Amino acid sequence: MPQPEPPSGPIDRVRVRGAREHNLKDVDVEIPRDALVVFTGVSGSGKSSLAFGTLFAEAQRRYLDSISPYARRLIDQAGVPQVDAIEGLPPAVALQQARGTPTARSSVGSLTTISNSLRMLYSRAGDYPPGQAIIYADGFSPNTPAGACPTCHGLGRIYDATEASMVPDRNLTIRERAVAAWPGAWHGQNQRDILTTLGIDVDVPWRRLPKKTRDWILFTDEQPVVPVYPGFGLDEVRRALRKKAEPAYMGTFTSARRHVLHTFANTQSPQQKKRVAQYLVGADCPQCGGKRLRREALSVTFAGLDIAEFSQRPLDEIAALLAPAAAGRTHARAHPEQALAAQRIAEDLLARIAVLQDLGLGYLTLARATPTLSPGELQRLRLGTQIRSQLFGVVYVMDEPSAGLHPADAQALLRALDRLKAAGNSLFVVEHEIDVIRHADWIVDVGPAAGEQGGRVLYSGPPEGLAQVEASATRRYLFAGHAPLQRRAREPTGWLQLRGIVRNNVRGLDVDLPLGVFATVTGISGSGKSSLASQALVELLGARLGQGGDADETPLDPLERGVEAPVEGRIEGGLEAVRRLVRVDQKPIGRTPRSNLATYTGLFDHVRKLFAATPAARRRRYDAGHFSFNVAKGRCATCEGEGFVSVELLFMPSVYAPCPTCHGSRYDAKTLEIELRGRNIAQVLGMTVAEAADFFAGDAAVTRPLQALLEVGLGYLRLGQPATEFSGGEAQRIKLASELQRAHRRGTVYVLDEPTTGLHPSDVDTLMAQLHGLVDAGNTVIAVEHDMRVAAASDWVVDMGPGAGDAGGQVVAAGTPEAVARHRGSRTAPFLRQALRG
Repeated sequence: MPQPEPPSGPIDRVRVRGAREHNLKDVDVEIPRDALVVFTGVSGSGKSSLAFGTLFAEAQRRYLDSISPYARRLIDQAGVPQVDAIEGLPPAVALQQARGTPTARSSVGSLTTISNSLRMLYSRAGDYPPGQAIIYADGFSPNTPAGACPTCHGLGRIYDATEASMVPDRNLTIRERAVAAWPGAWHGQNQRDILTTLGIDVDVPWRRLPKKTRDWILFTDEQPVVPVYPGFGLDEVRRALRKKAEPAYMGTFTSARRHVLHTFANTQSPQQKKRVAQYLVGADCPQCGGKRLRREALSVTFAGLDIAEFSQRPLDEIAALLAPAAAGRTHARAHPEQALAAQRIAEDLLARIAVLQDLGLGYLTLARATPTLSPGELQRLRLGTQIRSQLFGVVYVMDEPSAGLHPADAQALLRALDRLKAAGNSLFVVEHEIDVIRHADWIVDVGPAAGEQGGRVLYSGPPEGLAQVEASATRRYLFAGHAPLQRRAREPTGWLQLRGIVRNNVRGLDVDLPLGVFATVTGISGSGKSSLASQALVELLGARLGQGGDADETPLDPLERGVEAPVEGRIEGGLEAVRRLVRVDQKPIGRTPRSNLATYTGLFDHVRKLFAATPAARRRRYDAGHFSFNVAKGRCATCEGEGFVSVELLFMPSVYAPCPTCHGSRYDAKTLEIELRGRNIAQVLGMTVAEAADFFAGDAAVTRPLQALLEVGLGYLRLGQPATEFSGGEAQRIKLASELQRAHRRGTVYVLDEPTTGLHPSDVDTLMAQLHGLVDAGNTVIAVEHDMRVAAASDWVVDMGPGAGDAGGQVVAAGTPEAVARHRGSRTAPFLRQALRG
């Protein structure tokens, strides 16, 4: 491996010896400090294992060793990396793309801590009504008891169940489940039988029942206990009551609203909570008008705005509102002490906001909830906070900071990275974007391939030296003037005519999206691409096709996710050519290590059946469930199918060790005695996709999903690899592979949100071949994308803009890549021209 000499002197370099984290193979490498170092290589090659799993994890471990054991217990620790030695490693800060907990209470203002300074500004320099006492800073926060509106508890909305929400179809009878909010199965039937005992006809359409009766059924707090005669009609129940016949049981009535509210407040089941949440209707809190704060706090203004109104303004506008105070032009005569406070705080706020403006985020508002931000926006916000902190002598370890960035925005990112480096810091960046790699002072190229075929450092040195490394996949794209992706000259077979679309900053938009081709939606960050394609198109098309939106598996209080305005608009034409909608996004495919590649793709069901069909298994009467590590039949009793045991060390990171009984196999000894062609179930789970494709070559039910995974470049993943280990790009390709294994049906619209995120250019080539194959089979692919190579290889481009936020939301240009590249008003055009030239 070529290894040019980094700057001399031990303090100028970081030395790694014997790194073995994940797929790293005893890696030795030296990296300069005070430099921009880019870790590159194909997806799954081991870049992140070296940068995050080894370097950052060790830096965090050393720092935590220096603080008190009690404080250490409160910090989520990365664990001890598998490495022999690391020398010269400074303290490290990780900037990753993880979203954290998606809650309405987390916002741009809280993430950047700008809201803290703003609350201080209102407390110390706000205009108070005559006679009102001063309110301390926490009194302006909706997340504290001192500031939260007492009616809505700081959420800004109140929720209740209404007749319209609980009875969606008034033409149904109670027996036909008109009261949809009641539970299903026996519990719902119980309530209907109780109503019959109470003399209410459950076979009359709901709309014909007296209003007083309807209101009582839905809203009463009474809980009468009555005899129940299951299956009896109204007349039969009356006769039974007159005769004092013995009932089947005594039943307690519960109104629909009481059931919804009680279940929502008390159930421990996320599924139950999600079910009843659909019957709760939200409305702006009447006390605070949706502003989340107490009236006393809302009566204080600055620049004529209360703090909630101020936080709804874009950062660019906030900077203009703060400028007079920063110049000392407010309260100057009447209240000089307020003028001084306002000036100091406003200057600090302007400095913080200026950093975010430099990063192209001036269109965001402080009140914008973090779940609505893209991963790229989130990471740039964190980056802006670090620049403002003015630390030096730190290693910043970053995970694809260019992800989600238009090439025009990437220039601002590079300037920000240069500022951090100039302040005396080291930047270790995992990156696939060629422009960022070219900007590096030093490249660490990991490979040569993915998974078991990766894990070696092919090159560590200045960028120009990589040109000599034949084994490097990165080299071909960095130096060889790689040819543009191949295009098919396809004409649209029809058009989806979207009219009056309103979503986020897209307001009243009319646009025609082509069918039967590969289309990309481009534009700078915040221009409205995802609002149009990933949200409005998906929701409107899904509603017309009778397909619901994506199920959100996040086990959170649904009321904590914030309020998202419904999409407005319609599809006027083109629907006759569309049979199905598939959205392929980068959400995680599993939240626990028990979910893995084999279980997600469904191939594990077939594998377990094959094991259950072996003569040895049939003699023992083992069924397919015996070969699952999620049920007690055949799994190891010690680790309960986890394969490892956790040892809590209180003040130190928990240690995970292979289970002493099954040694990591997850199964008991008896189950492992059953073999299929010489391999037991644990050995099969240990196979890579490529190995499994050869092993199961004669079984179509298993090879079909395996072949699809191979086609999207995931042959290096192991069948038993936990879903929690997959990157966002890998998760998206696994979903795509699951879709590819289905029987191809024409007329499907595939919507992909930045499918190339997390992919090396060589992996992008593989992915594009599959996407073009979907189009050739008679389908439509619409991708929100920043990669200009992908846009140049598409049949149609819709460019959004012209700016971000309120300055965006319009179609700047639409047409073939060549036509959009010639458009003078498009910020995408110059980069698209460059990509078309190759």
